[in-house]
Amino acid sequence: MPPSLSRRNVLLAGATASAALALSAAPAQAGHGPRRPFGRYGSPSARLTPRTLYVHPRGAGDFTTVQAAVTAATGTGRTLVIAPGTYRETVSVDADRTDMTWLGASQDPRDVVIVYDNAAGTPKPDGSGTYGTSGSATTTVRPDGFTARWITFANDWLRTDLPGTSGTQAVALKVQGDRSAFTHCRFLGHQDTLYADSLSLDAFARQYFAHCYVEGDVDFVFGRATAVFEHCHFRTLVRPDLTGAPYGFVFAPSTAGANPRGYLVTRGRISSEAPDGYYKLARPWVPSSDPTARPMLTVRETHLGAGIDAVAPYADMRDAYPWQDQRFAEYRNTGPGAVVTVPANRPRLTRAQAASHTPKAYLGDWRPYARHR
Repeated sequence: MPPSLSRRNVLLAGATASAALALSAAPAQAGHGPRRPFGRYGSPSARLTPRTLYVHPRGAGDFTTVQAAVTAATGTGRTLVIAPGTYRETVSVDADRTDMTWLGASQDPRDVVIVYDNAAGTPKPDGSGTYGTSGSATTTVRPDGFTARWITFANDWLRTDLPGTSGTQAVALKVQGDRSAFTHCRFLGHQDTLYADSLSLDAFARQYFAHCYVEGDVDFVFGRATAVFEHCHFRTLVRPDLTGAPYGFVFAPSTAGANPRGYLVTRGRISSEAPDGYYKLARPWVPSSDPTARPMLTVRETHLGAGIDAVAPYADMRDAYPWQDQRFAEYRNTGPGAVVTVPANRPRLTRAQAASHTPKAYLGDWRPYARHR
């Protein structure tokens, strides 16, 4: 993407521009602009199920905003079918909306975009301070059993919106529930794009991302969930505000010390718009709220592009918690960013160790990979 074309420009340009810039997570499964706004998923006059609600930005559904539909979808097992459109709003899903499903009606994630532009340093309208990292999220999902397919979650806040601010975190999606699955979704932002977290320090939330696309620059996949990313594409962005490396970090897990499973990236790829070697693969996040955290990340059988610093792919976030003391490992990765030049900087699993770093081992009796291919 040319530096002059900002994330906001791309989102507002619509699906055609996004496709031209190769931002989709996977090839479209249906054409843009279906003849029926809800595709094969029925309509308010012919509901998919009695517990299905329809969202359409121009009034052809039950609601014109996603948040209004979420508020109305009380109880468990509700489905939202979301028509193509750009939904500029923040969305918050309470923990009691368990087993909720969101479906992008066109089956193309470029068509359904939920976006807003709050950052951690953005002042709240009531004058009570700034939003903070969690409060910046465009979409916050708390319930267990949440599923989303063919949707883009975005935060198009730009550093130029608040020049000089230190609160540059701007979350597209914060997900906290157990058994949360996202398939063929996109997550667009800059710093802290995708917050894969849990509701509390002692809650080991399991999350699964398949055939998804995630982009950003600083710590743009972060949090303490047990999260599996299978067949996902991660893309690092240019940083016009910086003149040298590193531009940022792809992963910043904050896994609880008692949790035996953190982030697993398998059979994916990492590409970059930035110069070669300008990005680190990861750094450990040990938050002040959990000084006993022991971040965990395994990247296996994944193509690491030239944007990743192959000599020193890991870095410290704080001197008190060196990355070497955390749980970082790799296995059979490929690409220029995976070339081992300094073995001490590339912790690698043996074949026997790798057998316990699989989606099945991480997710236990929950098997979303069996149906979300």
